[in-house]
Parts: sequence; C-alpha cells; structure tokens
Amino acid sequence: MSDVVDRMLAAMNAHDLDAVLRCFAPGAVVVGPEMEAGDPEEIGSYILQMWEGFPDLRFTLWGKVSHGDALATEMQAAGTHRGPYLIADGQVLPPTGRFTSVRSSWFWHLADDLVVSQRYYYDQLELYTQLGLRMPLSFDATG
Repeated sequence: MSDVVDRMLAAMNAHDLDAVLRCFAPGAVVVGPEMEAGDPEEIGSYILQMWEGFPDLRFTLWGKVSHGDALATEMQAAGTHRGPYLIADGQVLPPTGRFTSVRSSWFWHLADDLVVSQRYYYDQLELYTQLGLRMPLSFDATG
C-alpha cells in the first residue's frame, strides 16, 4: 500500500514534478498549514514554490504506520533557504541562506496505489525560528 508514498518521496527528493503529480488520483486534495489544493496545477504550483525557496530540499522518512487505506508518515524536511519563500501570512521571505531542518507528519488516504488525499503538518514556529523570523512576523529593520 505504501508504494505510492515511496515513489512520491523519491520524486520529491529528485525534484521531479511530473513524477510527483503522477502519484495523485484525479480529484486528489492536499492540505497543509499554508495551503489547500484540489487540482494538479495548484498542487504543482505549491511544490515548485517550495523547491524555489529551498532548492536542496530533501525528505528523510523516519517511519510509517498504516491502517486500511490510511497511512501516516513521520519525516524530516531539510534544506537551505536560497530562494523566495511564501510564508503563511502571504508575504514572500527573501533568501536568508540559512539551513533548516524541520520534523513533519504527513497523513495519506490511498486508493488503487494513488494518493486521494494528503494532509501534512509541521511546526511553523520551528521553521520560522530557523529562518531568523520573530513573532509576530516582521520584516522591517526595527523588528
């Protein structure tokens, strides 16, 4: 059952958008802290935005737990912020050059060896702190 997840993670690490999108069933939905996407164009746009912000982004799978057509994964996402990155409030953070390493959990609903839905969670504060941001988010010189 988790073959499609293995294929997707390999494609994500290879930055192969076509291979990533082939893992999704028609009408698949992806939901995360910054977005909700319901078609391949929206999903692809978000993935490309991540890769633009973190061109060396890689995922390391730590574990999987499955039950029926549901799968939960825990992993680490690591990369260097070398490009523009759209943050949760809609602003674009210019490159900081900082390396980030963030724990995340992804939850999958699978059917016919395709992803029907994917929901992912990570600690945004952990990422934003590593990028040098402070709460509340501020981009001016006074912080």
